[in-house]
Amino acid sequence: MNQSSPPRHAVVIGGSLAGLLAAAVLAEHAAVTVIDADPLPEGPAPRRGLPQARHTHLLWSGGARAIEGILPGITGDWTKAGAIRRSLPTDLVTKTAQGWIPRCGEKQFNISCSRDLLDSVVRARVTALDGVATLQQSRVRGLEGTAARVTGVRVDTPEERDRLVTADLVVDASGRGSRARTWLQALGVSGIRQAGVDSGLVYATRIFEAPAGAHEMGFPIVNVQSDPRVRVPGQTATIVPIENGRWQATLSGTRGGQPTGDPDAFIPFAKSVRDPIVGELLEHRRPLTDVAVTQGTANRRVYFEKAELPDGFFAVGDSVATFNPLYGQGMTVAAQGLLAVRDLLRAKGLAHPGIGREAQRAIAPQVATAWELATSQDILYPGATGMKPRAGTGLLNGYVNRLMTGATTDEALTAALFNVLTMSIEPTHWLRPSVVWHVARASDRGALKAPPLTAAERAVAGLDPAPGAKARTGSTGAAGTAATGTGAGSTGAGAAPTGAAGDPVGPADPVGQAR
Repeated sequence: MNQSSPPRHAVVIGGSLAGLLAAAVLAEHAAVTVIDADPLPEGPAPRRGLPQARHTHLLWSGGARAIEGILPGITGDWTKAGAIRRSLPTDLVTKTAQGWIPRCGEKQFNISCSRDLLDSVVRARVTALDGVATLQQSRVRGLEGTAARVTGVRVDTPEERDRLVTADLVVDASGRGSRARTWLQALGVSGIRQAGVDSGLVYATRIFEAPAGAHEMGFPIVNVQSDPRVRVPGQTATIVPIENGRWQATLSGTRGGQPTGDPDAFIPFAKSVRDPIVGELLEHRRPLTDVAVTQGTANRRVYFEKAELPDGFFAVGDSVATFNPLYGQGMTVAAQGLLAVRDLLRAKGLAHPGIGREAQRAIAPQVATAWELATSQDILYPGATGMKPRAGTGLLNGYVNRLMTGATTDEALTAALFNVLTMSIEPTHWLRPSVVWHVARASDRGALKAPPLTAAERAVAGLDPAPGAKARTGSTGAAGTAATGTGAGSTGAGAAPTGAAGDPVGPADPVGQAR
């Protein structure tokens, strides 16, 4: 804004990650008020409106880079607060539907910590920005305006009911429980289409004390995925090392195979999935929390971008789309969408006619990509309900299955897999000639037969067998040297990180090079 511009004001509904990032983007152009129904904690503490924070969260490199673009230096802030930057797949022991992924040199990365810590660091940065204010313990009743333009919101605050807060732009980031469609309908906006795919997923999480020395050595994330190609309920088990020497363990199951809140059933469930390694690691570990269970995890998408939205409004984050949380897409989709909105606002300004509708369309590509990846898998599980796959999905799934099979033995395909799964590169990357060449030659010959944990990792976790017993060991393959002695952020043998077919993850990438 220049000196002659009238002061502008934006309202963001919701103070979770998407809302905070929206506020940071808008603060370049206006004063911003973030309205949230809960009190916003000063540090990493639970929020009533974010019950899913109790479960495992991994911020993929695609999302970390987007947030870094909005809040430069945030990766360093996270790690200073206790988060762990993990190289992928170096610091990951994962069994996909096609088999174990070798722990070769870094292709991408993620940020591992509790959701409470992740949000608290972002919240501290955003609320300290000039022009950003919060209205806490306040609930939005509805939008003010007409079908042509939104001019503000009506809010119940602790001091006043039905308070009018005027705004040049209103952003709905209120999450899975968003009432935006109802609010817009009250203004006369109709025809907002919604779609969903529900696999009946339930997930359960418990935090355990990590073994002594595990954090110091950089113990990897351990994950056993389900296989949607097999017509049985999909069940998974995951351990993520988080801040303060803890292991956050999450189990999940689709309809007919869900976990429960019974603490005595937690480890047996973890042992019953496609490989028992997670249950074996948790056995004899001291639990630090009860079991937290969440249901209602359906994929849901609202096609705001295809409706005749009033000017001065757009939605973002879970208000637009919610995904099966196992894919870890939600935070990254929101961040990448808001990075696109930032570029749009810098190019056209907040006062540009129709800027809300353009912002909604700018968010749509990131949502669409994640939606196709999540729903094409979830609809395959027994009892899944919702929209059916588009024509040709079966052929594409066959190609992706072959690519993922190759990722168990071919480092170029391992790179291609993580480039897309971390939402660092569009899925069309998988159709590049260099990737297709490797897919055509894909094979699981020589694939790992057991979890690629190193001897040191097995020892610190207490998995070494008693004298005379036969150890359950797997060929370390590419992990044999790259994984030995790795810590968080290690790139294994120290080679320059590369993408598929040698594409560099260049030194100009400040997040990719962070340590």
